[in-house]
Amino acid sequence: MRGQYLGLTQALLIIVPLTIAVRASNNMLMTTIPLLARYNFHFSNTLIGLLSALTALMTFLSSGLVNSRLRAHSRRLIFIVSSIIYAVVYPLFWSSTPLIIWPLSAIAGFTLGFLMPNIITSASLLPDRRTRERLLNIYTLSLSISLILGPAIESFILKYYSLRESFLILTVLPVLALVITPLVKFPEETSDYSPITYSNVLSNPGFITAVLNIATYNVVFSFLMAFGGIYARDSFGVSYSMVEILFSLFFVASFLSRLYLSIKPAERLWPFMGNAVLLTVIGVVMIGFTNNYLVYTAALLVLGIPHGITYPLSVVAISRAFKPQHRNTANSLFFSFMMLIGIFTPMVTGYIADLIGIRNTFIVLILPVITALVFLRKYVKTVDKPPG
Repeated sequence: MRGQYLGLTQALLIIVPLTIAVRASNNMLMTTIPLLARYNFHFSNTLIGLLSALTALMTFLSSGLVNSRLRAHSRRLIFIVSSIIYAVVYPLFWSSTPLIIWPLSAIAGFTLGFLMPNIITSASLLPDRRTRERLLNIYTLSLSISLILGPAIESFILKYYSLRESFLILTVLPVLALVITPLVKFPEETSDYSPITYSNVLSNPGFITAVLNIATYNVVFSFLMAFGGIYARDSFGVSYSMVEILFSLFFVASFLSRLYLSIKPAERLWPFMGNAVLLTVIGVVMIGFTNNYLVYTAALLVLGIPHGITYPLSVVAISRAFKPQHRNTANSLFFSFMMLIGIFTPMVTGYIADLIGIRNTFIVLILPVITALVFLRKYVKTVDKPPG
């Protein structure tokens, strides 16, 4: 017990601040770049969707096609190099142009594909299942903390500085991540290590469960991150600062959900997954069928709950289904599938939003959410009752 406690404490001291620094700064890119593209560069919804899709595409390539194939030693080196590049690129958005913002977004997305999957894998290395799942839930809790702090801090900054200047001020977060990355633990690989094939990962029911579960929410989440701020500003006339406050409220609800899972890890996953989809549909209906600022705010609070639930359940499903030496491949492919959703959702929904409007597009998203739920019910049984 003492060894497990020390392992958990040491992991927390590294993983929590690193997660907050990387995720908070990256979320600011996700929510601020669309605002910069719309109101400084006058991009259409379609172009904003393509820009968001480009970032996700580059993350997909680095995570799914490169990071998933690397051994631990090589991944550690690229992990550190990526944190350096991320810290250098971040402040350059301050001086970006309608042309330069495209390669900057691509580079930032590419580095993220090496950073996030390795943080997830490091968080899943503790041998005891309950301790490991507690750490994974705390890791996802730190994601929510970062997503609350990020918009709240940026909201304060945007009261006094421009969208461009906020990138310079917030570069402190990528720099903090750079300082911490050399301390991250990577799995030990023995001489008899045998890599797992992509086909074995993709056919694993636990992996399929994780992907379908995240799909029930990330379609809505990707659209919300790309266009939620624009919708609030165009429909209700709120300031840039208030846009960030709305996102912060959304992530407060997410944080509370993950706090619950950190205190009481889920034994059975299906009840949480099913309720998360129900809340997602309720939140989308609230936005799609009303045009009221207070209702929109309430809908963001409702949608924050499934955001807090779905991701930790997916990473727990993967940790239950794979051996420690195979979790990097599984986590990398899982993260790349998340990015695939982030590629296609903004591209398709951005075009749809130009045709029928952002509010009506929310309604369209209900169909893929329900479809993913139907398939999820079939596969979740394999990881719903773990041993011990």
